[in-house]
Amino acid sequence: MSTSITPEAFDSLAPCPPGVWSHGRVTVRRVPSGPISLTRTGNELLVTHSLRPEDLGERLVAEVTASIADADFGQAKFESTMVGLVRSTVDGPLESWEGYYRNSLRDLLDGTADFAPIHDKAAELVRGSVIDLGSCFGFLPLRLAQIGVHVTATDLEPGTMRLLAAVAPRLGVFVETLVCDAAHVPVPDDSADTVTAVHLLEHVDEPTGTAVLAEALRIARERVIVAVPYEDEAQAYHGHVRTFDHAELTRLGMSTGRPFEVFDHHGGWLVIDSR
Repeated sequence: MSTSITPEAFDSLAPCPPGVWSHGRVTVRRVPSGPISLTRTGNELLVTHSLRPEDLGERLVAEVTASIADADFGQAKFESTMVGLVRSTVDGPLESWEGYYRNSLRDLLDGTADFAPIHDKAAELVRGSVIDLGSCFGFLPLRLAQIGVHVTATDLEPGTMRLLAAVAPRLGVFVETLVCDAAHVPVPDDSADTVTAVHLLEHVDEPTGTAVLAEALRIARERVIVAVPYEDEAQAYHGHVRTFDHAELTRLGMSTGRPFEVFDHHGGWLVIDSR
């Protein structure tokens, strides 16, 4: 899960007035000038900004995170804010998301995005065809597809897969999409050479994480790649519910009974030989 934006409880492609996007108790409005500003009135949140189309991209995640790090800010409001920034900056649903994807992929490929080293390492580690679990917006599957990897993106939320399926052709990339629970993937055993779970396990509790790892081993012919952030405290506004360190990843690897490697690189990595 390579992004913190998860447009799950709403249609991220739904029509909206130019410069304004609203969902639930969050309204995002583009104004002529000024930084991203968050104003609360009771349970209502108004976000104003003067972003330009070229400002859209994954780097906004860090900017918004910094602005609310000390506030009581839940995951739903964070996600609504991020989606609203995209939709209120560019008129037209697909046009706005195409710009967001293009800018994000550029930043991931040229190394300026915070997540770039993680994608670089994942691309280095995969072998053959790939099923990616918890793909969210699908930046890793798109990155792999751009270099000729046959990849299937999966996510529990239909909205994320619907969006990826709509935008990928506009980027000239083919990615298969599958809506499913990462612990119950409706494909046969040994369906892909590599199964990736990149920044997914911190979003689920321990029993679910164990089930996800077992499912990944079932459908991987050669290897399973797990990446997690190292955090002192789970970041709730990103949907994180547990933390990891090197020792915990080692315990996970040992629990599989398979050969594995654990190493640190912008967080932790667990690579399991599934053969």
